[in-house]
Amino acid sequence: MADISDINHENKILIAGPCVVQDLETCLLIASEVKRVSQLFGFIPVFKASFDKANRTSQSGFRSIGQLEALKIINEVGNQLDMLTITDVHETSQIDEVVKWVDLLQVPAFLSRQTDLIEACAKTNKPTLVKKGQFLSPEVCKFIEDKFYKSGGKKLIICERGNSFGYTDLIVDVTSISKLKESCQRSLIAMDCTHSLQKPNGQMGKTSGQSKYILDMVKYAAVMKSDVLFIECHPNPKESPSDSDNMLELSKLEFVIECAYNIYNL
Repeated sequence: MADISDINHENKILIAGPCVVQDLETCLLIASEVKRVSQLFGFIPVFKASFDKANRTSQSGFRSIGQLEALKIINEVGNQLDMLTITDVHETSQIDEVVKWVDLLQVPAFLSRQTDLIEACAKTNKPTLVKKGQFLSPEVCKFIEDKFYKSGGKKLIICERGNSFGYTDLIVDVTSISKLKESCQRSLIAMDCTHSLQKPNGQMGKTSGQSKYILDMVKYAAVMKSDVLFIECHPNPKESPSDSDNMLELSKLEFVIECAYNIYNL
């Protein structure tokens, strides 16, 4: 298994998986394809799945099959496939348990300024991905980086995922990755190619999305030399209980990553 703490800017990483854990069978299916495609094109694979979706538009939105059960499934995927794993934490109280089951931690975008949470992640010595808040500029992300490394963190990934535009749209500044690389030189820079296509604040209590533009977003990330591609995928996105409208169909992953590979190697 690769050690992400040793990864530098010459390596490319693919963080991919379902939005949320449904069951072991589905996670193994997705993770196996993520690993196969990653190895085919020289990416380092990381399996991503949320053990709990705490940030829901509606109280009736799906959250989890059970937090501990979901964590055990993520861990089982990593063990069976010899693969790195990542999941998101929402509160400092979750961290001591979550670090037992995964290799990397993730801080959601809405929590990207939560000092206690970032410092607590850093103190675990686990590599951590922080999603750039929809309300932050690339330049101010240097303060996230400062918090993390001053707290003893070993490896930080800062992830672009678009900025709020009005109430129901996100936009991605084409200069954002370059600006993040300039302002956060100690960190790896990721591009979230699926959440950046969300359409939040749906009037029916559910976030929608524009999955038809995922390939465009992946091409942009590759052109701008993002260190990491973040892509949520599912065998049948319509059956995903979360983020179904902005997920990549798993069967398209190979083509999408091949396109990225070709651009990275121009």
